[in-house]
Amino acid sequence: MTILNCVEVEPQVTATAAVIWLHGLGSNGHDFESILPELKLPQDAPVRFIFPHSPSIAVTINGGMVMPAWYDILEMGAGRKLNVQQLLDSANQVVELIERERARGIASDRIIIAGFSQGGAVAYQAALSYPDKLAGLLALSTYFPTSDSIEFSDANRELPIEVMHGSHDPVVLPSMGKEALAALNSANFNPNWRTYPMEHNVCLEQIQDIAAWFKRTLHLG
Repeated sequence: MTILNCVEVEPQVTATAAVIWLHGLGSNGHDFESILPELKLPQDAPVRFIFPHSPSIAVTINGGMVMPAWYDILEMGAGRKLNVQQLLDSANQVVELIERERARGIASDRIIIAGFSQGGAVAYQAALSYPDKLAGLLALSTYFPTSDSIEFSDANRELPIEVMHGSHDPVVLPSMGKEALAALNSANFNPNWRTYPMEHNVCLEQIQDIAAWFKRTLHLG
């Protein structure tokens, strides 16, 4: 399998942890790179940030237009239909990135998987089925379309999961985020749920909360 092209931001010290952060539909790996300065992590934080670029594919809901996407969406709405195989393929590509980080000397339990919107749906699948212990899962303005089919990994039953959503999100409805939360709770995970007065985006208060969560989860100074 070909490794995804990625934007990689190296720390000032030797990396001992990594965050693999997936963008949403129509965007690219530069999308969340720009918020790194806003996280205000310690200068000596040994964290490598990896922002993969999705492939470009035809997206049905956008008239078949070719654009960056982790999978095709066939219908919008709360019960949206999508190409599940493409989602699974994208999750497998994220697993390849995890394996590459491990080959570079990063322990799996020092790797966080994060994703926004479409990227979050892939992050759910990749992280919660990964066979070895990870550091955490950050799910932003997203949903969990494979919740009924995923084979959960026993190694990640106690995975720290942070779920964040805009209370006015018109793209991925808050109800979809809550359905993901309910699926996690039903599977005996212990996710943390936060909402923000925003639409389908991120806000400063949220970025500050993400930074605090990274610090706690990766035991940064």
